[in-house]
Amino acid sequence: MKAADRAAHWHVGQRRKGAAQEPYINHLIEVARLVAEATGGKDPNLVVAALLHDAVEDQPVSRATVAEEFGEDVASLVLEVTDDKSLPKQERKRRQVEHAPALSPRAALLKLADKTSNLTALAVSPPADWKRARRLDYVQWGRDVVAGLKVTNPWLEERFREAADAAERAARA
Repeated sequence: MKAADRAAHWHVGQRRKGAAQEPYINHLIEVARLVAEATGGKDPNLVVAALLHDAVEDQPVSRATVAEEFGEDVASLVLEVTDDKSLPKQERKRRQVEHAPALSPRAALLKLADKTSNLTALAVSPPADWKRARRLDYVQWGRDVVAGLKVTNPWLEERFREAADAAERAARA
């Protein structure tokens, strides 16, 4: 709960990109729920990392702050899935595909939950300015990232497939 509280404070002004403009904390909670369900609640640090996975990337929060408040294991997981925002967007996307096979199994599970949440949101509330092609490109990119992950969790893999298929159907409608 401390991680949920910190995530809510760190992301207080942030909204999802979709037309509904949901509070960003909804995404973080969804990713944490997916991770908790996928692991049967047996990896609390991974659930905490799911709540905090975008803190270093999107907010002025350092790895050291995450480590100090939640431990080295959580900080390492967060950093493993953090994009380098100093790079152009296309380069960050390319690197996610390229680095997916190198993620640790726990970070790969977190990445899979994140992509599942993102595609679920894209299906129901896409950004208003995203045309069909951009939405379809995003779905394919998500599939490309996930294809490289070394993760074996049939339940979460099925949730991802469902989310990707729904996002693709919505984009084509």
